[in-house]
Amino acid sequence: MLIGLVRHGKTDWNAEGKIQGQTDIPLNKEGIAQANALAERISGEARIWDAIVSSDLKRAYATAQIIAEKLDLPLLESDPRLRERYFGEVEGTKEQERHARWGKGWRDAAEGVEPDAAVRARGISALKQWQVEHPDRNLLVVSHGSFLAQLLAELCTELGDQHLSNLSYSILEHRDEKWHPQLYNCTLHLNP
Repeated sequence: MLIGLVRHGKTDWNAEGKIQGQTDIPLNKEGIAQANALAERISGEARIWDAIVSSDLKRAYATAQIIAEKLDLPLLESDPRLRERYFGEVEGTKEQERHARWGKGWRDAAEGVEPDAAVRARGISALKQWQVEHPDRNLLVVSHGSFLAQLLAELCTELGDQHLSNLSYSILEHRDEKWHPQLYNCTLHLNP
């Protein structure tokens, strides 16, 4: 089984440096162009994806729709387990504001920030369900930066912790009871 992990396209809040979390912000024009660029890239490669599933937040779902249409793939029902980490009172703030209000350890000091373990548990729950229900299907998953970083850290401990760029593309293969990275945080499709 293969899973592809895609971070959604850019939003106005991404451009402004604001944490979105589960605040439902739409793609901006650049984000739509990024989704089209990845769809174009994948359409020129050997077909490996059987279906696409995404978070139910509109920035991820719109990214998935663009890719599904271009690749003529079924877009499965969105899955709230794929949502971004809930950032509580931090949502909508910029880094400078967070540091001023809660310090550099804002993740631990601010109210309502979903713990790493809870984010990972949501992702693993979805993944295990897909493995049971669709063991022979390769799924392209469109989600969010912090969520995907936690899922990758759980599945592939040998990977370094990199910031996942908007519209980054990673591929993991499941064999020998382990997940093996085939591609990680790739954004070649965004380079003109």
